[in-house]
Amino acid sequence: MLSKINDLLDIVFEWIPYDQFNNVNEIDKGGFATVYSAIWKNGPSFYNPNKKEYLRHSNKIVALKRLYNSHDITNEFLNEIKEYSIDRHSNNILRIYGLSQDPVTKEYIIVLEYAEGGNFNSWVNKNGEKFSWLFKINTLLNISNGLKKIHQKHIVHRDLHTGNILFFTKNINVFSNSIISISDMGLCGEVGKIDKSCIYGVMPYVAPEVLRGMPYTQAADIYSFGMIMYFAATGRQPFADCAHDELLALDICKGSRPKIDELEAPKCYIDLMKICWDPNPGNRKKSDETYEQILMFRKSYRGEIFDTEKGIFKEQFNKSYKSHEGEIL
Repeated sequence: MLSKINDLLDIVFEWIPYDQFNNVNEIDKGGFATVYSAIWKNGPSFYNPNKKEYLRHSNKIVALKRLYNSHDITNEFLNEIKEYSIDRHSNNILRIYGLSQDPVTKEYIIVLEYAEGGNFNSWVNKNGEKFSWLFKINTLLNISNGLKKIHQKHIVHRDLHTGNILFFTKNINVFSNSIISISDMGLCGEVGKIDKSCIYGVMPYVAPEVLRGMPYTQAADIYSFGMIMYFAATGRQPFADCAHDELLALDICKGSRPKIDELEAPKCYIDLMKICWDPNPGNRKKSDETYEQILMFRKSYRGEIFDTEKGIFKEQFNKSYKSHEGEIL
């Protein structure tokens, strides 16, 4: 069941027999799936342009996402998985290698890249003291780049939050543009019920119009990105002190947002964040605009822009008491 991707440098989406996996260990469990790490004996296929043939990365560590109640998996769900697996040679989007099936439960398994650093939330808990403003800006630049690529494919993520931002290393000292990926595009709901009007995800990251019953759009993803910006700046989950219930949903729909001031983040950063979580979807930035704005923050912070107006950005970052000088990535 190989499905060759158009780009010759890309991976191959394939059916993978379960006996190809060794050292299967549970690493996480959620409402719709259990995730394991495993060694894939043959490993993923890739095209080698020098040898002009498909080769394999043997004994590759991968993640297995076993989907609950997936015995009667729908063609629509399979097509959605395949859609999200296209063009995954790019950085900042987690690769989907293919599908397998548990021989005992008969539940289907999505085979994914393995990210040993864990999700954004756990990564910050381990590296928080070293997580300077340059690391924060670079992290958001990588996330916004991945989101831009998703939106360029006319796809909506629908479940963007810190748990779906994965790091490929535990070590902050090897931070680079290739260690962060967005995961779980469109795979957040029940397998047999692909209903894009249903609300899935972590409530503080869900846009108010979605809470009101409107469909997910790319603007809803941008709202979620605004909440990720809040977490990056403060190290706190939005609405962490509130129950994630109907009262919180009502407050969000009425315009309630997490509190932040210019001692925690510079004004230019807060302004962008607030545009991203604007109650009116039409007022929010597009993903490419968000990426360009954060890129400008980085260039300004690193002294690569000498324009007076844009130079103000660095001054504002320096005024933030959590800003640290000297770490140039």
